[in-house]
Amino acid sequence: MHSMKSVTSLADNRLAESRIAALPLWKGDISIALLKGGISNESYVVEDDTGKYVVRFGTDYPFHHVFRAREAMTAQAAHRAGFAPELFHAEDGIMVTAFLGAKTWNADDVRANIPRIAQLIRQFHTSMPEYIQGPGFMFWAFHVIRDYARTLEAGKSRFVSQLPSYLEIAEEMEAVQKPLPIIFSHNDLLPANILDDGERLWLIDFEYAGFSTAMFDLAGLASNAGLDGEESNALLEAYFSGPPDPELQRSHAAMQCASLLREAMWSMVSELHLSAPGVDYAAYTAENLLRLDQALERYRTSYG
Repeated sequence: MHSMKSVTSLADNRLAESRIAALPLWKGDISIALLKGGISNESYVVEDDTGKYVVRFGTDYPFHHVFRAREAMTAQAAHRAGFAPELFHAEDGIMVTAFLGAKTWNADDVRANIPRIAQLIRQFHTSMPEYIQGPGFMFWAFHVIRDYARTLEAGKSRFVSQLPSYLEIAEEMEAVQKPLPIIFSHNDLLPANILDDGERLWLIDFEYAGFSTAMFDLAGLASNAGLDGEESNALLEAYFSGPPDPELQRSHAAMQCASLLREAMWSMVSELHLSAPGVDYAAYTAENLLRLDQALERYRTSYG
């Protein structure tokens, strides 16, 4: 995926490398390598005499409700709680964390380890509130969708004519959500945000983390990993320690639709406001709208 506006020039790379070199952390000579991945932030692996680190650039994105001070606080909390690599530095749009050298998961890894990932998510949800500091942040997918609609309208997005139908879908899916306890969720459970060092699993990237119910993480993981109905039920059963009732199943299926709609609208907003190396947001929007159509068809087949 490539677009002209998202190609990073050599000058940008040199600027990033000089900013990295100027950080007061390093011991001895350093080597810097671009880390492939992310669709909204740029990351590098830096090695000095003491070891390897991940350096991630990212400013506040108010249009995405992303604030780096809150992300850094969450990353520190997640490290203290035992879920994330150590954070060594966070300021001026740069975060430096330990490099784990771990395998990045893909969809197949999620599907092959459903009970294991369900347990990790449940532990994260229930233990993180103890470590979170400062004002609480709420992540509610349906609020995000409504706010994205306002941002897209203000930015004269090419999707303005579609917004009423997107908001109708969101309203329909919100209406069937089963009330669940408030927990602290990750809210960006792409398989690539799960790392496996051979002994244990880690979570990274806490830009969207906040207080919510478990359903967005469970639905986001299912839709991001392409879980089928049977695998989704296995995920719910492992998380809730028992077979899901019909209300919970419907809630999960509806939240998968909402998760895909939110991801598509995230990409539409990104088309207006972001550029990242080698990322084609228009193609990503189209991909998520297609997946949303498929999820809606499955949902309506089951639930009318």
